[in-house]
Amino acid sequence: MYSPPPFNERSEGQKVIIGAVIPALVGGLAGFLVGVSAPAYWAVGLLAAVGAFLGGFEHADGWDAADRGFFGGVIYGTSLLLVHELIHNTAKVSLGSFPPFLVVITALAGTLLSAGGGRVARTQRRRAAATAADRTPPPGSSAGSSAGL
Repeated sequence: MYSPPPFNERSEGQKVIIGAVIPALVGGLAGFLVGVSAPAYWAVGLLAAVGAFLGGFEHADGWDAADRGFFGGVIYGTSLLLVHELIHNTAKVSLGSFPPFLVVITALAGTLLSAGGGRVARTQRRRAAATAADRTPPPGSSAGSSAGL
């Protein structure tokens, strides 16, 4: 079971890097690639989606993870558009008729993906706890002791 350290137990610096800097860098890379190669752009988008889902595992449940995913998606989408606008290359992938709406889409995608990861992680933790409880012998039993020998 994938079980990273909880996000709320990380240092403030780690939280900033993981929650803001990485989405900005990945979004910036996507903003560059949108004018270079459609397959590379979509590959980076898939990488960002996997990162959002796995990032949800660092939270207690889907609700906690959804906040992080929302802001990660906003940062990713904004960085994508800013870099694309700054280098002003011709997009190989359509950004829609109103490109700023892309930020709404990436925020929604980040929210849903991170919430999904948080929900899966919570379910896995509950199952692991239930399995561990099933393996624990009841108090007073001689299972695992040499008292009966």
